[in-house]
Amino acid sequence: MTKKIRIADLPDFDFSEHLDGEQAIAEFLTVILEENNPALLAAALGDIARARGMSEIAKASGITREALYKALRPDAQPRFDTINRVCTALGVKLVAQAVHA
Repeated sequence: MTKKIRIADLPDFDFSEHLDGEQAIAEFLTVILEENNPALLAAALGDIARARGMSEIAKASGITREALYKALRPDAQPRFDTINRVCTALGVKLVAQAVHA
C-alpha cells in the first residue's frame, strides 16, 4: 500500500543552498531574467544575498543592509544601479544577448 504524503508535510525547498558559486548564481539569474519580471529578479537577488550574507553583500555593494532588504523584496522595483551593485558584489554581471541569434 502506498502512503500518501501531504504537500504541507514536505520540507521547504531552499534553492539558495545550490547557489554555491558565481557560475551557479549567473545561471540562476539568467533563467530569472528570461521571465522578464522585475519583481522576480528583485526577489531572486534578495534570496541570493541572504544566502551569501546580507551584511557582506551590503558592505561590498556600498548599500546599507536595511536598504538592501527594502530594495530586494519580492514586490520591489529596484533601480538599475542597485541591481548592478548587488550583482557586482555577488561576483556576476548582467550581459546583453541578441534575441534572434
